[in-house]
Amino acid sequence: MGASYYQFCPVAKAMELLDERWTLLIVRELLLGSEHFNDIRRGVPRMSPTLLSKRLDRLVRAGIAERHGNRYVPTAAGSELRPVVEMLSQWGIRWIGEIGDEDLDPKLLLWDMRRHVIGSAVPEGRTVLHFHFDDVTPDKRHWWLIITPEAADLCDADPGFEIGVDVAARLRSLTRVWRGDSTWSEVLRSGEVSFSGPSGLCRGVPSWFDPPLYAGIARP
Repeated sequence: MGASYYQFCPVAKAMELLDERWTLLIVRELLLGSEHFNDIRRGVPRMSPTLLSKRLDRLVRAGIAERHGNRYVPTAAGSELRPVVEMLSQWGIRWIGEIGDEDLDPKLLLWDMRRHVIGSAVPEGRTVLHFHFDDVTPDKRHWWLIITPEAADLCDADPGFEIGVDVAARLRSLTRVWRGDSTWSEVLRSGEVSFSGPSGLCRGVPSWFDPPLYAGIARP
């Protein structure tokens, strides 16, 4: 557990565990279905592997998660945090305001989009989306999202498969779509995002993703 607040208040007791840096974000990853260490780390890419391992061990000792071989899964106690995490995300989107440039991360954005792919909405077989961001450093410019009805994966190196749709985008614009601040039609019309490929695939891309819960929250 973290440092004690020495208060009987249950909020204080809960925060002795949950307000350690990164801990609640790890819980978020577990609740979103990430089970393996590397998958959890992809959701918190700026966290060192050593610290992630320590935080996961602490969550296991606290009864928030269980370890089954190389998998981490929420316990009943961990699962009860789902509405807490969901309400925090909704509160954050409603009240925190505009995000800064330092908050933009193509890897984190596309990793989140990957886990919101609707398997029943995508074409049969394998479809590859190549994302190209001109407004980021060269090492973060190109990404490949490999989609099948059964699963989706994200690559930062060319997997060598035929490209179904090329997506050229400004990182902030695509992030705004994902957060619900803009719509696909708005950014496509403005040219901030563009699709290149067979017309049927291009038309379908926006419908392949189920936006995160917070994207539908009204702003004041």
